[in-house]
Amino acid sequence: MSNTANKKHNCTTLCYIEREDSYLMMHRVKKEKDINKDKWVGVGGHFEEGESPEECLLREVREETGLELTSWKLRGVITFSTDTYPTEYMFLYTADGYTGEMIECNEGNLEWVKKSDVYDLPIWEGDKVFFRLMKEDVPVFSLKLRYEGDTLVETVLNGVNVE
Repeated sequence: MSNTANKKHNCTTLCYIEREDSYLMMHRVKKEKDINKDKWVGVGGHFEEGESPEECLLREVREETGLELTSWKLRGVITFSTDTYPTEYMFLYTADGYTGEMIECNEGNLEWVKKSDVYDLPIWEGDKVFFRLMKEDVPVFSLKLRYEGDTLVETVLNGVNVE
């Protein structure tokens, strides 16, 4: 019998909390071994056993920011495929309602970043694709991003290759 309680799921959530014209983002600088080291990302993380995407979203946001979400929206499901890590399935959310006070995060530095400035930060190339889709208010989408090393080599939106 295997112990699944400590096994890391390959399903994750990622959330960009919105305030006026900004997203709450995390600069990943606090963990030594981190696939996102020095990158700017949203908040989120791996599912725990038995969690739904929404339960994972709410728990991860609370753990990393101290905030309780009151309004959120599923934006897409993203498949990350790489030649160095197992495939990851990520549920992407935005949130525009929350209560509470922000806490310090042990995974990175939290900062409000103007949406127009996001592209100037060190972010993954594929993140630029879903930021554009969110900006264009594309309905819930399926996006596959395939990397070789740190290089984005394939982008598939709703089953169709895009350049």
